[in-house]
Amino acid sequence: MAINKIEQYLIDLMVTYKEVADNLWLLDDEEYGMEGVAIMYADPLVIFRVLVMETPPQEHKLELFTKLLELNASDVVHGAYAVEGDRVILMDTLEYASMDYEEFRATLDAFSLALTQHYPLLSPYRVGHTLLAQNP
Repeated sequence: MAINKIEQYLIDLMVTYKEVADNLWLLDDEEYGMEGVAIMYADPLVIFRVLVMETPPQEHKLELFTKLLELNASDVVHGAYAVEGDRVILMDTLEYASMDYEEFRATLDAFSLALTQHYPLLSPYRVGHTLLAQNP
């Protein structure tokens, strides 16, 4: 059963999480760098998602989107940055039937690494950031 496999992996990783709905877990583990990461089982996939930031004003979007595509090509090992409405998300999908512990862990490790290492690169594009406010 999906719940048991995903939950067992989360328990084995010793990650702080809560089940917020059937087949939906929310990670809240600051120490592991996994705050706000959602994991959803939607047969046949396991979907990992986290909100990275709101998109900046129109005049800065092209620059941000270019940076995200560059990061997808060079630094994001599992998953990719995507735009959903006015939000930038990091997401990945795994096939539940063939997913093993190492693959599950590798996805979470890649998310943690991307969120911590890319923050300084993406923060200038965050709404309200000083550089963005000085350079409209």
